[in-house]
Amino acid sequence: MSLGPADLAASRGMKTTRVGGGHPDYQVLADADGDAPRTRYQQDLWHYTVAKMVDACLAAGIKPFYGPFGDFSDPAACEAQFRNSFLMGCLGTWTLHPSQIGIAKSVFSPEPEEVKFARRILEAMPDGTGAVMLDGKMQDDATWKQAKVICDLADLVISKDPDLAEAYT
Repeated sequence: MSLGPADLAASRGMKTTRVGGGHPDYQVLADADGDAPRTRYQQDLWHYTVAKMVDACLAAGIKPFYGPFGDFSDPAACEAQFRNSFLMGCLGTWTLHPSQIGIAKSVFSPEPEEVKFARRILEAMPDGTGAVMLDGKMQDDATWKQAKVICDLADLVISKDPDLAEAYT
């Protein structure tokens, strides 16, 4: 299943013509501090929706994918949106423009250092039970499960892109 932000925005009656990404008017204000100007922080219109989609997909055994990012001229924002969806559990994304393919490949492949640390967790707790200390931090069954997700993804990426095999071992 994939999230199509433009279709969803229209269905919801949202007041935007953007295809994915943030919106400069979707903000929160910092708390007031006397007469000092209040800082504004742009928020992500899609955070809640992506999280709910990921939860629903995984509960039903369906693979969640992020929808398209429409601003081809802003690779930094595209990467940020793809990374947010990756971190929240999406397994991939649509790309609308050739310039987005490399961004998607990079973002949806776990960082080599993260993979190496995840492999250390699995090695320290082969059956996923108990607790161990690694680099001064406790690792337990919950972090073992997180490490398993990262390692399984790395193994999938290796099967599709053998050039990454060295980086992930």
